[in-house]
Amino acid sequence: MPKSGPAVQFTCDKRPASGTEGVVVTNNPNGTAAGAEILAAGGNAVDAAVAALLALTVAEPMMVGIAGGGVSHLRLPDGRHVVVDALSTAPAATGPETFEPVSDDPDHYMDTRDRRNEVGPSAVAVPGNLAGWCLMQEKYGRLPFADVIDPAIRIAERGFTVTPYLFGTIREHADDLRKDTEIASLLFQDGEPAAVGSRMVRGDYAESLRLFQKDGPKALYGGALGQALVDRIATGGKDAGFLSIEDLQGYRAIEREAIFGPYRGYTIVGPPPPASSGVHVTEMLNILEGYDIRGMRYGTPETLHLLSEVIRIAFEDRNAASGDPDFIDVPVDLYTSKSYAAEARSRMRDVGGALPLPEQLYESQDTTHVTVADRDGGIVSATHTINGLFGARFMVPGTGIIPNNYMLNYDPRPGKARSVAPGKRVPTSMAPMIVLKDGQPAFALGLPGGVRIFPSAMQAIVNLIDHGMSLQEAVEAPRLWTGGHHIDLEPGYAELTGALEAMGHEVRAARQVGGGMNAIGFGDDGVMTGAACWRADGTVMAIGGGLARKGARFQI
Repeated sequence: MPKSGPAVQFTCDKRPASGTEGVVVTNNPNGTAAGAEILAAGGNAVDAAVAALLALTVAEPMMVGIAGGGVSHLRLPDGRHVVVDALSTAPAATGPETFEPVSDDPDHYMDTRDRRNEVGPSAVAVPGNLAGWCLMQEKYGRLPFADVIDPAIRIAERGFTVTPYLFGTIREHADDLRKDTEIASLLFQDGEPAAVGSRMVRGDYAESLRLFQKDGPKALYGGALGQALVDRIATGGKDAGFLSIEDLQGYRAIEREAIFGPYRGYTIVGPPPPASSGVHVTEMLNILEGYDIRGMRYGTPETLHLLSEVIRIAFEDRNAASGDPDFIDVPVDLYTSKSYAAEARSRMRDVGGALPLPEQLYESQDTTHVTVADRDGGIVSATHTINGLFGARFMVPGTGIIPNNYMLNYDPRPGKARSVAPGKRVPTSMAPMIVLKDGQPAFALGLPGGVRIFPSAMQAIVNLIDHGMSLQEAVEAPRLWTGGHHIDLEPGYAELTGALEAMGHEVRAARQVGGGMNAIGFGDDGVMTGAACWRADGTVMAIGGGLARKGARFQI
């Protein structure tokens, strides 16, 4: 347990794994196995990450797909950091008045008439995942793309076992999913959600993956699969969507420069806007640097109050300026400066208390994350999604493709910073983070969880640096979240409810805050350790051993 003497005790559900030749951690065993297979076959971290993500589009159909979006953070063996922005964009036919809002309530202002921004063809934005994965694999990978996609094809053809996690997600949205006969034929058996332990085979999707294997991303971005997607989007009369073949042909993944911020002798590296994490994780840690977190101890009411205040301030600033930098001026240098943090400390309250209820930024909690490292110093921390569970909750006939519902993340009201605009990238809280010590990797991590992602990543970093937790403890430790009005506490913090309420906070119990975090730590001896938490089907595979010693039998 932490060296600083935790006030709250907890027990880890899972165990880490270590190796010197590479580590793969994903939120599904099929994804982890696919990545490990590619590492063992001579691929690098980028090859393995793309293989894992493609496999997850098969075995985690509720969380991620080629018709979604996300952010990958790469550290290359030469020490460069590259962020691949594959976030979805609004189609050209959309605009600020595309959807009709139905409520001004702060909790429901993003609701629209007939849920057209949430379910069905009108909810689909221009997908970016496949473009981003192909870009990074072609530019920074080592193996042919045909090899990297092969594990996903095999899983789709042969099938995979339905986990309780997958079963639960089908049951949660059964009413919506039953309305589309194509997706229902995959997810239901005799009218009921596919049973735990049953086998799910995705033959149509295997054929789509084979087309990607042959034609690469152009199969989607203007080719036969793209046309099938556009044709399905155009059906439904008044419920038809907006995605066009021209939108697909014009989409580009973007390489962006990472944001670096110092914290107690470490360097925190994260993605820039449209992602919020690089800016606001740095901002929160800058503020916390003015406090003796270790001395306050993990899990005390005072520490949780401090964390909640820092998160509140970060969300106040995020509400003021966040999103696509081509449309919104995000003051990155200001928010990440030490001087701004010093001023922000004056906004910290000594006690909790009622605040005006802010408009709650919406982002789906249903995402996936992979963390991969290879023996040569390559690292990938990548968060990708189709936004909501099963995206727009339909499947393109004959393809197995489940489109995103990313239009749900835009503000449906005109004149807002997050209003719909053609070509605008969706804002995101994704936090694929890498932390350095003396210029060398110390750990990499990330998680799903919507707006709770980057505050959860910050808490894990504090657990590691300030509280001296092991990697496994840091990813499994109880979390909190606040949007500024109330505090959500995971069950591990339940005993602190009374103390926080006595400090003026409104406390709500939460089954979990954010999703399944996974991480890799890097030892000075070259040993890499992977960890995954209890909140998802997280699985770690580490590779040891290696090739024969030079000259062991045959002199090279």
